Amino acid sequence: MASSPPVADIEDLFRDPQFSVNPRLSQKSVLRPTKETKRLNKLYKRNLPINTKPRELVNDFSLAIHSDLTEEEAVQEAARCLKCADAPCQKGCPSNIDIKAFITCIQSRNFYGAAQMILNQNPVGYTCGTLCMTSELCAGCCNLAKTRAGPINISGLQDFAMARYADMKVQARVDPRVQKRDDKKIALVGAGPSSLSCATFLARLGYTNVTILEKYPFGGGLASFEIPEFRLPQQSVLWEVEQVKQLGVKFEYEKSLGTDYTVKSLLEDGYDAVYLGCGKMAPKMIDAFKGLKPEDGYYHSKEFLADAAFASKTLPVETPPPTLKGRVLVLGGGDVATDCARTAFRVGADRVTLCLRRNTACFRATEEEVAMTLEEQADVLPYSLPKAVIRDEETGRIRALELYKTEIDEDGKFVIDEDQFIRVKCDYVISAFGSQAADYLADAISPVPLNKWNEIDVDDYGQCGGDPRVFAGGDIIGADTQVSASNDGKAAAWGIHRLLQNLAPDVPAEMPPYSTEIDDVDISVEVCGVKFPNPYGLASAPPATSCEMIARGFAQGWGFAVTKTFTNDAEIITNVSPRIFSSLQGPAKDRHYQEGFINIELVSEKTAEYWCNGITELKRRFPDRVVVSSIMCCFEKESWQSLARKSCEAGADMIEMNLSCPHGMHEKGMGLALGTFPDKVKEACSWVVEVSTVPVFAKLTPNVTDITVIAQAAVDGGCSGVTAINTVSGLTGFHTDATPGRWSVGKKQQMTYGGLCGNVIRPLAFRGVSAIARAIPGLPIMATGGIDSADVTAQMMYAGASVVQICSAIMNQDFTIIHDLITGLKSILYMKGRKDLKDWRHGMPPLEDQRVEPRPKFGPGEEARRAEKTEKALKVIVKPFLDLELSPDQPKPLMVQDLVGLGLEHVKTYSELNNQEQVVAYVDPEICLNCGKCFSTCNDNGYQAITFDPVTHIPIVDEEKCTGCGLCESVCPALNCIQFKPREGFKAPTRFKKDL
Repeated sequence: MASSPPVADIEDLFRDPQFSVNPRLSQKSVLRPTKETKRLNKLYKRNLPINTKPRELVNDFSLAIHSDLTEEEAVQEAARCLKCADAPCQKGCPSNIDIKAFITCIQSRNFYGAAQMILNQNPVGYTCGTLCMTSELCAGCCNLAKTRAGPINISGLQDFAMARYADMKVQARVDPRVQKRDDKKIALVGAGPSSLSCATFLARLGYTNVTILEKYPFGGGLASFEIPEFRLPQQSVLWEVEQVKQLGVKFEYEKSLGTDYTVKSLLEDGYDAVYLGCGKMAPKMIDAFKGLKPEDGYYHSKEFLADAAFASKTLPVETPPPTLKGRVLVLGGGDVATDCARTAFRVGADRVTLCLRRNTACFRATEEEVAMTLEEQADVLPYSLPKAVIRDEETGRIRALELYKTEIDEDGKFVIDEDQFIRVKCDYVISAFGSQAADYLADAISPVPLNKWNEIDVDDYGQCGGDPRVFAGGDIIGADTQVSASNDGKAAAWGIHRLLQNLAPDVPAEMPPYSTEIDDVDISVEVCGVKFPNPYGLASAPPATSCEMIARGFAQGWGFAVTKTFTNDAEIITNVSPRIFSSLQGPAKDRHYQEGFINIELVSEKTAEYWCNGITELKRRFPDRVVVSSIMCCFEKESWQSLARKSCEAGADMIEMNLSCPHGMHEKGMGLALGTFPDKVKEACSWVVEVSTVPVFAKLTPNVTDITVIAQAAVDGGCSGVTAINTVSGLTGFHTDATPGRWSVGKKQQMTYGGLCGNVIRPLAFRGVSAIARAIPGLPIMATGGIDSADVTAQMMYAGASVVQICSAIMNQDFTIIHDLITGLKSILYMKGRKDLKDWRHGMPPLEDQRVEPRPKFGPGEEARRAEKTEKALKVIVKPFLDLELSPDQPKPLMVQDLVGLGLEHVKTYSELNNQEQVVAYVDPEICLNCGKCFSTCNDNGYQAITFDPVTHIPIVDEEKCTGCGLCESVCPALNCIQFKPREGFKAPTRFKKDL
């Protein structure tokens, strides 16, 4: 018999150089010289300043905004949102977007549902997500604004959701239910956000003869030709234009107001209404700069930003970029001024200074834009107002600027102090004092008058004076943001509709929502001959405490409801308080979204008569919704049959027998007292089936060794299907003083075992549902346990469920989550029916197979990365590739029943799994955070298969040692950073010294 190899000397375990970086506790005070600390700080510094190297940003028009988020960051930020009841963020949004609803959708990766809630209210929500001054609007009203973590990054979430939805290439349409109105002609002047919004809502209202007249050969307004590419990608602007075209709105390009037509000529040509969505195209100037041109070293913001935009964006206009050098002064303190300052760096400026008439506390630009501008090393010169330009005597070029110093007077106004002035050397000056109406506008819009500010006065619905058929909005009426301009167009659309249809002023403004073919996806399902409008139901739990609550749920869109379980004798039911707890305590409890609850609530305290009368009323008011009567009794035939008869007579569509309540009721001989015994389950089910005229389902407990045995007993008793699973018996734990961990009952501080529910029991629910579906093929299953999204719904259906019951997700929020669930499921079924989208997972496109040379993203490594990027950018401005084509694929959406059991073929016994087909882990260095968690967990829990460079902190997987256990991927905090790839060949287990 061969002898086993000798065991390794224990000292060998500590000679590997990897031990030097293995996490370990220090038992002594450790000295490190300050110089060494400074060296290490420089080596590992991640927040390196931007634009500190010469020409670092030149020609770099890649996206650089404060709100840019990755998928992981977006989902985490959405989860941080409180989902407030009367969300104040929505009140701060000019276009009244349901922010709470779209963030709910993002949290569950339902990007169509999120986009729908945004576009319902704001057709230019994509660009607004990038441009919005949210700190002054929605985020400024966020209930988290004054917390240490700060307000929710609403604009970043909006931008992320819209970008993902745009990638889906779904065509917008007018809701098919809307009546067509082809007898009215409407003209809109300008293709900016205000006109795009107005045209969208007019088209949604059914108007088929809507025309936008635009002077440029493209749409988008200032977003296209004045906002730089690094601030707003042209892809998003033109996507919004295409969405408007898809509604049937016509665009006539290179048509200029005042040259090709006037308001009068449009009305004379038979247009029934005209909307003025044109901007203020002339810059505001001061005498000191009159006569100066770019060749003299002077730009006004409109020409400077337009030239930069045309040079950096993919537009049908070719213009060379402005070329700057040396020091540039930008005059102004608004968003346009910060755009000019940041753009100046990208076209060659070495130093940029913002000159403000006010102080630095009075920037008109948003705090986000000011922060980005200062991060890029722009200087600020406050209390300064231009006095005179100093020009070179030989060349005539600007060489300096004299500025007055301003002071604050007793009234708080900034006034010129003529005794103080300074001279600042410069090579270029860019003025950003704002814009005004062009000289030709007054005649072109006649008979509509301009006010003393050269703007148009309108009423609340955009109607102008001079002619009731003319409406206006956006820049020309004083709107100062993209989102305000969009809302002006929305209001004017209703005003035009009210005018053309002779509606009374008190008729409420209601306009059709955003619509696509995804909305047509049929998510109804038939179970045991009962038609469910959708597979989402209120579980027999706190959300179904009363008939009134169920009615509110139905009104929101829930497809069915299971009543709170009731008995023959309500007098025996009196709840303790408190009785519903978070399942976590201590530091893990410091979050508002509970992954689980433990409850010790009993069945309904209301009588059987109350519930039967309520069922009758619910079916009268909501005849298309399914009402399931949940009943519970002792092991007594007459009691079960009495409740079954009453439920059927009341009009219940189904009966659910509660055989599984794990707390309280089993002490009264009910619930778990029956549900763990197959013979009792079979007999009790047979009693109810004997008298029932509707399908009967048994609600099963997971608190058994094999749930399939109980399910088979219910089927043997005649049940049509089962509900799985009920809550799992658990305990909340203890405080450090040994008292109950969450809450206690009574002065004696007592607690008992309760029912654990929510996301924490989802794996148990998957296990229970799939096991039953495999053991009893074809058995209808209502699933419950940790279902909080459409994605989880689909997974539960793959496991074998036909419909789902939901409780904890509603307790975490409210009934309105049904929008996320319905639109999410429709989106999943739609995407599975489109060839180009069927491989998307969890709302995201498949990962690209990236194999990039590892490089640290901090210290010298990051500096090298930036230097390489700068070197490439200096050669040429890389214009973005625009992809606006719709998918040629004709979708064939799946039905709900197509998903049922789809995943069961992948569920096997352990002995059936193939241990010959192995994988190894791969760490994507571009996504990696360099935290080393994969290294630590592999070293102390796995196979020491990951090396971790002590200097660069780059983890590398040793494929010879890696067994593909998956632990590294499980603990990795960077989404999608660690992937698995097939191992080449087969690695046999090593069992002796060479294993070490």
